Amino acid sequence: MNMQGQAALVTGGASGLGAETVRQLAQGGAKVAILDVNLEAARALAEEVGGLACVCDITDTASVQQAMANARAQHGPARILINCAGIGGAKRLVGKDGTPMPLEDFSRIIQVNLIGTFNVIRLAAAEMVANTPLEDGERGVIIMTSSVAAYDGQVGQEAYAASKGGLASLTLPLARDLAQFGVRVMTVAPGLFMTPLLFKLPEEVQQSLAASIPFPKRLGNAAEFASLAAHIVGNLSLNGEVIRLDGALRLPPR
Repeated sequence: MNMQGQAALVTGGASGLGAETVRQLAQGGAKVAILDVNLEAARALAEEVGGLACVCDITDTASVQQAMANARAQHGPARILINCAGIGGAKRLVGKDGTPMPLEDFSRIIQVNLIGTFNVIRLAAAEMVANTPLEDGERGVIIMTSSVAAYDGQVGQEAYAASKGGLASLTLPLARDLAQFGVRVMTVAPGLFMTPLLFKLPEEVQQSLAASIPFPKRLGNAAEFASLAAHIVGNLSLNGEVIRLDGALRLPPR
């Protein structure tokens, strides 16, 4: 799909991987709506790129519907959805004191990363399938953000790995389900990237993480993620697959 003039939604678009994705989509001529719980940051980025800021909690159906309605009124029906919204968190299954992980800690991450992403997809897909097909028959493209933790989950990452693994497993059935309508579904599984979370770590910790990556021996940058997302939008044959973007990294147990 040529993104020029097409309406795009980016969840978690006010920071990190999402923010750079917003910038690259806007540079490619897309009309971008930034869906984020941080409305102030979303507005600042929208002003920078000429986009639209929409407050959105992906776990709240009414919130997603309102954000999509606002975006549709401004930009028209969405043909591009990139899901970057998500949360992290690590906790051992059984603590040093013998206490089991609170079920709420597991549920919270699953609710946001997996169920929240699916919530946005189901609502956006219902809009996409009603689009007039483009010359190549395509009506839309959906991209999810998984993680290498889906495959190499570390100690304490049970909830996070399960949530990201769920997204990886959703990719093919969603693509098959939506193929009849000309809507593609892809997932990117990033490795260690310079995101707001990693920015907070001490420099020596960042360097240690970077040294574990075979090549390039540095943390990934958001522009590389955004570049891949933009390529997926433009490459019609990419469908139903998860792409690891990790410099050949395989996470150790710890």
